[in-house]
Amino acid sequence: MGAYVLRRLIQSVVVVIGVTLVSFLALQIGGDPTYLFVSERASLEEIEAARRALGFDRPLHVQYLSFVGDLVRGDFGQSLSYRQPAMGIVLEALPATIELTLFSMLMALSLAIPLGVLAAINRGTAWDGSVTTFAMLGQSIPNFWLGIMMILVFGLYLRWFPISGHVPFLTPLIAGDVGTAFGNLPRTLFHLVLPGLAVGTYSLARNTRLVRSSLLEVLEEDYVRTARSKGLPEKRVLFHHALRNAWLPVVTVIGLEFGFLLGGVVVVETVFSYPGIGRLLFAAINQRDIPLVQAGVILLAGIFIILNLLVDLIYVRLDPRMKLAGGRG
Repeated sequence: MGAYVLRRLIQSVVVVIGVTLVSFLALQIGGDPTYLFVSERASLEEIEAARRALGFDRPLHVQYLSFVGDLVRGDFGQSLSYRQPAMGIVLEALPATIELTLFSMLMALSLAIPLGVLAAINRGTAWDGSVTTFAMLGQSIPNFWLGIMMILVFGLYLRWFPISGHVPFLTPLIAGDVGTAFGNLPRTLFHLVLPGLAVGTYSLARNTRLVRSSLLEVLEEDYVRTARSKGLPEKRVLFHHALRNAWLPVVTVIGLEFGFLLGGVVVVETVFSYPGIGRLLFAAINQRDIPLVQAGVILLAGIFIILNLLVDLIYVRLDPRMKLAGGRG
């Protein structure tokens, strides 16, 4: 176990190094980055002075080592648009994105698990066909198009839900204002319905198919047939024997799903004018605010890496075979 954890930590460090390298190169691809930090009317002397002050006149490998050194110290640079520390701005937008991501994931799982189970135990019926068709459609429809349709139908035509805005829950909760946080919760959830459905529909469809296929595979195993031959009730066979073993691939996807959803809300947040990291990075890319983009990308990558590691550790706990493969240390 210890050797497995150590190996995964080493792999995570390698991935972090790769992310920092890509983020650094993104600053260089567009040409001399000095022009991002000076006025359009700056003279050649001012540009050259800024280049020396920013260190862009040094060799690339020296610039990269300096860049990594700043990251280790927590210095992600100043946002070109806000003239404030880039990571601070990203962290301010993070709670709203986490709220949207959690809502989308919980919505997707709360529907995907029962739909997948019902489709598996009714294999070959009209119910199974309907669920499978829905899952295929859910994976085929772009989330931004679905978001626009929801705005038109449920926001503008029926006027059931708000089409933009956000009521914070995590921000006051983190600040210790529990009363305000839970007072905001009903309105927070109300504003999350449309963007949450737009983000989570793909996840719902994919997890429904995964639960169905995983359960169908487990139901064909010998130990399930043995349990049935002993006369155990079908519900006990399903929930006590089959589902316990069908969870393994589902748990893996669930853990990674949060990371994918967290990084996949960029367009949906823009469509709904939702004040999260996605909308922030979309605006930063348009404004060529490279330090802000770098801070956002590195933060999202770090969260994804941590979640990936936690999922692997949970998987090891659930599956004894993974313990043997990962070592007993």
